[in-house]
Formats: sequence, C-alpha cells, structure tokens
Amino acid sequence: MIEYKNDENRIYAVNESGKEVGEITFSNAGETMFIIDHTGVIDEARGQGIAQELVKRAVQKAKNENKKVIPLCPFAKSEFQKKVEYQEVEANR
Repeated sequence: MIEYKNDENRIYAVNESGKEVGEITFSNAGETMFIIDHTGVIDEARGQGIAQELVKRAVQKAKNENKKVIPLCPFAKSEFQKKVEYQEVEANR
C-alpha cells in the first residue's frame, strides 16, 4: 500500500515500510501558477501507477488552490497531453 504525503513544494509517496518511493516537485511561478519540474519513482516501485497518481494529486492541488500548472517535467507533460481533464488547469490553454 502506497501512502501519499504533501510537503510545501512536493508531494511524495512512501511504501508500507515507510521508504520514500516517488515524488513530484513544483516551484511557484507567481501567485497564480506553479511549475511541475520533476516526477520520479525509484526503480523497484515502478509499474504501480505511482507517477500517474502523483501528477493527479498535483492537478488536484492546483484545483484546490485555484492555480494553473506549467508541466515542464517530461512525464507530467505527457500525462497532461493524455488526460483532457488535466488541461483545464494547464497554463496557456
């Protein structure tokens, strides 16, 4: 079971033994948007949908805070292209 936790400029995932297995990081871009600059999952935890869940949670964070997102990270950018529902929070749309 993976647990997701929020930090100031990142959301991270820990496994049942408390080991951090993935993270998505962002930086503020003014008052109304933030940049997703990195999404990563350790090799042993890949293939479980953790990275997708991290992007989903970052999108939810943007919605909750009424902000737009600039997905600079290649993985996040590809998720935004695949999921139409994410595009409502994408900056420059």
